[in-house]
Amino acid sequence: MDKIAKDVGDVQSRLLDHRPVINAEIRYFVREFEEKRGYRESRLLENINKSVLEAKEQMPPANSGDMNQQLSEVIKRCKSPHPQPHFCLLVHELGTQLKANMEQLKEDWAEFLKEQQRLKEEVDEEHARAVGQLSAKYSEKKKELAKFTL
Repeated sequence: MDKIAKDVGDVQSRLLDHRPVINAEIRYFVREFEEKRGYRESRLLENINKSVLEAKEQMPPANSGDMNQQLSEVIKRCKSPHPQPHFCLLVHELGTQLKANMEQLKEDWAEFLKEQQRLKEEVDEEHARAVGQLSAKYSEKKKELAKFTL
């Protein structure tokens, strides 16, 4: 008699308890989703991080005040009573060129930061959409599961 009750309970649990099947389906769905996406977001963030690090390495030193001070000292030496004309002309040209390069680098850096911010916003929007879609799907699955368990 005990064996019959156990068999009936086993049959009943297999027929009416769908939680293991639904859990397996959810795990399969998540695994397939991750494989098809190929961790696109993480690769995109790694590429952005790599480009930011490269740009940081190419960026001139942040303490441009010291550089400007040293440049002004060199210009003062050129204006001393015994300057070397060729040296002063060279220093003046280099100073002008350095200032122009610094301004160009500042503009390029500002443009780069704007582009990075735009890309960040795109990734954030895509992530928010993906989270919303997954939340909706999981809430539907949860409702379906609740229907079956009642």
